[in-house]
Amino acid sequence: MATDTLNNRTGASGAAVVRRLLLDNGALSALVVLVVAMALLSGDFLTTQNLLNVGVQAAVTAILAFGVTFVIVSAGIDLSVGSVAALSATVLAWSATSEGVPVWLAVLMAVATGAACGLVNGVLVSYGKLPPFIATLAMLSVGRGLSLVISQGSPIAFPDPVSVLGDTLGGWLPAPVLVMIAAGLVTALVLSRTYLGRSMYAIGGNEEAARLSGLRVKRQKLAIYALSGLFAAVAGIVLAARLVSAQPQAAQGYELDAIAAVVIGGASLSGGVGKASGTLVGALILAVLRNGLNLLSVSAFWQQVVIGVVIALAVLLDTLRRRAGATPGAPSGTAGSRGGGPGAVKLAVAAVCVAAVVGGVALLNPGSSSSTTKMGLSLSTLNNPFFVQMKEGAQAEAKAEGIDLTVTDAQNDASQQANQIQNFTGTGMKSIIVNPVDSDAVGPAVRAADKAGIPVVAADRGVNKADIATLVASDNVAGGKLAAQTLAEKLGGKGKIAVLQGTAGTSASRERGAGFAEGLKAYPGIEVVARQPADFDRTKGLDVMTNLLQSHPDVTGVFAENDEMALGAVKALGSRAGSSVSVVGFDGTPDGFKAVEAGTLYASVAQQPKELGRMAVQNAVRAARGKKADSMVKVPVKVVTRKNVAAF
Repeated sequence: MATDTLNNRTGASGAAVVRRLLLDNGALSALVVLVVAMALLSGDFLTTQNLLNVGVQAAVTAILAFGVTFVIVSAGIDLSVGSVAALSATVLAWSATSEGVPVWLAVLMAVATGAACGLVNGVLVSYGKLPPFIATLAMLSVGRGLSLVISQGSPIAFPDPVSVLGDTLGGWLPAPVLVMIAAGLVTALVLSRTYLGRSMYAIGGNEEAARLSGLRVKRQKLAIYALSGLFAAVAGIVLAARLVSAQPQAAQGYELDAIAAVVIGGASLSGGVGKASGTLVGALILAVLRNGLNLLSVSAFWQQVVIGVVIALAVLLDTLRRRAGATPGAPSGTAGSRGGGPGAVKLAVAAVCVAAVVGGVALLNPGSSSSTTKMGLSLSTLNNPFFVQMKEGAQAEAKAEGIDLTVTDAQNDASQQANQIQNFTGTGMKSIIVNPVDSDAVGPAVRAADKAGIPVVAADRGVNKADIATLVASDNVAGGKLAAQTLAEKLGGKGKIAVLQGTAGTSASRERGAGFAEGLKAYPGIEVVARQPADFDRTKGLDVMTNLLQSHPDVTGVFAENDEMALGAVKALGSRAGSSVSVVGFDGTPDGFKAVEAGTLYASVAQQPKELGRMAVQNAVRAARGKKADSMVKVPVKVVTRKNVAAF
């Protein structure tokens, strides 16, 4: 009898420990819910390789978030970590590759760069009395600008000795995961075992009380922001090592993911609360969500909605836990364990999380037959009509071929695209189509697919330092030359023109710009009076062109590296567009054709994106079936003017 009683107590005690662990850690509960949901919905999720993928994909966000944890615990905010990460990696690559600095010294320079940026933030906040939001927002812009200045807008090859941080050790253990674990241990040690860590909690809890108790608050803030910058530098180095290149536009928006990870992990934006383990769990939640939704073939657009909802639910669960605040591990029969107590409230919220995630993802997941051939398509962005048309062409051809095509949106983030290809590889896609954000950065992920025996087809842009089955593309350089010839002939070989460039660092912008410059060499009477980036965006094209007209009102021609920017320029020019100023765009989008037909846009270099998407799927199907395909398939580039626009 006594033995039975002891066993019962032991079992009850074990259950109570698990129950308390989950209910006292809202973020951990949410992570468990997500893992269970994804495992039930996808048989590929709980494989060893995929779990390692999740770890790699969480690494950079987690390292950034560890640094941000210091700042948030002290009631601050750091919006600059993404830009500081990119700047630090760029400094390392530039100094080691272009300037011949020894690699070990280049690494120290990169880390010092991150710490210096954080120190400047600390000075502005502590001594300049700037709100942390404003000070770090300014550094966000400065850091990104310096990264572009140093790199001249182009990716820089990363030195091989440092690139090992992006590789796997022993053929299976990813180095980024080890760096993430080390960064987490350092964070936990600083927060719990050092004078600086205790100071962070004191400042975040009540800054004035901390000051009156003799704490040198200003000096502590300098150290806190410097630590955040240092962790950002480490994250930038790991990210660049994964991509084997320093991307000046890398880690855009990562500061928001880092802050989200810290808050999901239980930290309070008002300060005084937060821990390293919670931040790690928050980063893993974001990684699990993105990975799982990719595996489930959820639409790229719906993924953003689902991620936002789950983040809100995770934080809500933790908030309700804090408000309930009673004794979740109370013995049976006490108020804390009854159906109406706080424990029940938390369990109910957890159940809502489960229902929301499982129900929502199951609803959005179209499902597929196990006998259907699976293929993946990673597009550089879907925030552009050209790539939307490419997707439509690919989906139409996939449907005709009976192919289950999963489409993902890299959002012009080379790291996110590497993650997507990694996910495709882990789920055993028969073939993969990639429209690279950057031809160099996508190389390591494509090499991993090659190693797994999965053929890769490149669409619109090539892949460097990796084997691909086929490149399906139009020639951006040739298209740029055609644009130069078309605009110059329209102007009679004389005039002043402005050039609206795409996103700095992208291969499409580099190639189109280089082709246009080459084509203009045949027309010495044409003078380029201004070149400014407008990021392939119509609104930015409008703003940039409006500004350029103030200093160059006498322009007679405009070349925009895509139709979206061209249409923005047309809006800025008003009645001058098509009359005294000729505008030439690139891509051949439906809105571009309408403007050509209306006469406001003189011409567009049409790449026929639907045809490009269709042919990419055709060649991917051939490769998946083991048939030999041509190494290069060219989609014709055509100049569309008012005379021939009806044919399109």
